[in-house]
Amino acid sequence: MKKNKNLDSAPWIWRSVSTISIVATLLLIFGFAYAIKDVIFPQGDSTLNEGQKAAAPAKDAQNGGNKAIVEDGKIRMAVIGDSLARGTGDDEGLGFVRRAANLLKDEGHDVQVLNNLGVNGLRTDALLKKLDEQGVQYVLQQSNFILLSIGANDLFQGGQVLQGEDPPTAEKLAAALPETSKRLQEILKKVKEINPNAQIAYIGLYNPFGNVKELEKPGNAVVAAWNDAALSILNNENNMTLVPTFDLFENHLDEYLSSDHFHPNGQGYQQMAVRIAQEYKGNKPAEGSAK
Repeated sequence: MKKNKNLDSAPWIWRSVSTISIVATLLLIFGFAYAIKDVIFPQGDSTLNEGQKAAAPAKDAQNGGNKAIVEDGKIRMAVIGDSLARGTGDDEGLGFVRRAANLLKDEGHDVQVLNNLGVNGLRTDALLKKLDEQGVQYVLQQSNFILLSIGANDLFQGGQVLQGEDPPTAEKLAAALPETSKRLQEILKKVKEINPNAQIAYIGLYNPFGNVKELEKPGNAVVAAWNDAALSILNNENNMTLVPTFDLFENHLDEYLSSDHFHPNGQGYQQMAVRIAQEYKGNKPAEGSAK
C-alpha cells in the first residue's frame, strides 16, 4: 500500500506550528510583562535621569557636601532677581552675568551660565516666594557662583518715582528701608540654605537719578543707607560679598544708562561685570591657561 506523503509530513507541520505558537505566546507574555514593568517602574527620559543624577550632589549640599559641583574647577553661574539681573537695557542681551562669564573665561576659567532667573519688576517680597519654587531651587543648587540683584524696585518703584506730582524726599524713599532690608536678609538666608557652599555676590545699588536735581540728594542718601544695610548683613555670613556699583555710575550716568534712564546699557553692564569677575573667589585657572 502506498503511503501518502502529505500524511507523513502532517506531524512535522503540526509540531512546527505548535513551536511557533509557543514562541509567539512567550514573546507576547514577555512583552506584556516588560510593558507592565515600564508602567510601574518608569525609566523616564534620559535627560531627566541625567538631571536627577546631577541633582544628587546638590542634595548633599544641604549637609555640607556639594563636592562634585565645587571641586571640579568649573564655575557654574546663576543669576536671580530683578530686571538688572535679567539684563534689561543691554542692546546685546548679555547683561552683567554673561559679560562676567566672558571675562572669567578670558582669565582661563571654565565657566557655564546655568540659567538667568531675573524677572522684570521683581521686588523683595516676590523674590522670597520665588525662592520656594522647585525649579529655582534646582538651578541654585547646581551653581557655585550665585549673583543676586534686588531692591531697586522696592526703593524706586521700578523708576516710577519721577511720575509723581511731588518729588520724593529722602524720608519718603527711606520709608521702605526697614522692611525691605529685612526681606533682603531673609532672601540671603534662604539662598544660603538652598546652597550653603556657593559663593553669593549681591549687586549693590546705584542712584539712577543722580543727575535729576530733585532726586540727586534723596536718591544718594537712600542708596547709601541701603548699601550699608546690605553690607552689614553680608559681613555676618561666609561666602557672601557685596559688588559695589554706586561709584561706577555716580559721574557716568549719561554714559552708562540706557534710554529709559533706569537700567544700565551695554557699557554700564560691562563695568558691573568687571567688578563681579574681580569678586569671584573660586579656584584659580590651571597653569598654562589663557590669560
